[in-house]
Amino acid sequence: MSNNSQNNAPFTRLTYQQDGHICLIGLNRVDKRNAFDSHMIAQLSKALTDYEADSELRCALIFAHGEHFTAGLDLMELQDKLDKGVFAFDESQIDPWGISGKLRTKPVVVAVQGTCFTAGIELMLNSDVVIASDDCNFAQMEVQRGIMPFGGATVRFVAAAGWQKAMPYLLTGKPFDANTADKLGLVSDVVPKGEQYNRAYELATEISKAAPLGVQGVLASALDGARNGADSAMANIHSFLPPLFESEDAREGVMAMVERREANFKGR
Repeated sequence: MSNNSQNNAPFTRLTYQQDGHICLIGLNRVDKRNAFDSHMIAQLSKALTDYEADSELRCALIFAHGEHFTAGLDLMELQDKLDKGVFAFDESQIDPWGISGKLRTKPVVVAVQGTCFTAGIELMLNSDVVIASDDCNFAQMEVQRGIMPFGGATVRFVAAAGWQKAMPYLLTGKPFDANTADKLGLVSDVVPKGEQYNRAYELATEISKAAPLGVQGVLASALDGARNGADSAMANIHSFLPPLFESEDAREGVMAMVERREANFKGR
């Protein structure tokens, strides 16, 4: 983690830091293998909502303190809360799993290590770049707990891996390793244990140096395709262009190319 980072919010289940244009969000319930209880769910939503609202922040990096990314949901703590809106987000809130609430418009990179179960996989599937340590062990094991995935895996796992590759894991809850996750298209890259954060940070830095409006346009179009289908998204691509072509960043991008220098984008 960069020495330039600053702690900006008093979260109890997370760490939240701003490092230049990067938002660093660390799962921090180490004694419970970072299992999501109701407080952690609410705080992760707040962290992502704060990130979304801060014009200085251009990319978020979600990582985990300790040896494990997350053991999934803390079902003992959540047992009597699941029907009380703990996963309900209104239009002012970012849902970490992208099921309800406000649609996220800025990129999220995730670094995972050790155990990454259920809600952790679904958090990955709702992000944009995932770097996995080669010691990761995954399982979408809800069917072994008497429930089903409800954070997007029934749709996004299938979309990423294909029906025949996804269903053996969704229908049985059996575990799989990092190399399998890579083959299934669930992660962007697999790196040696201990290198996942640094690689994810490098990518978050690269993203944060790109033109923010262009990055948001790419995400908006890609999400349009994922949610509304390819034909609708293709027909809608040109609608994103006018504000980009008219932006200061577009002029800066051209001048940087002509002057053979790195562009200094402002997000306007």
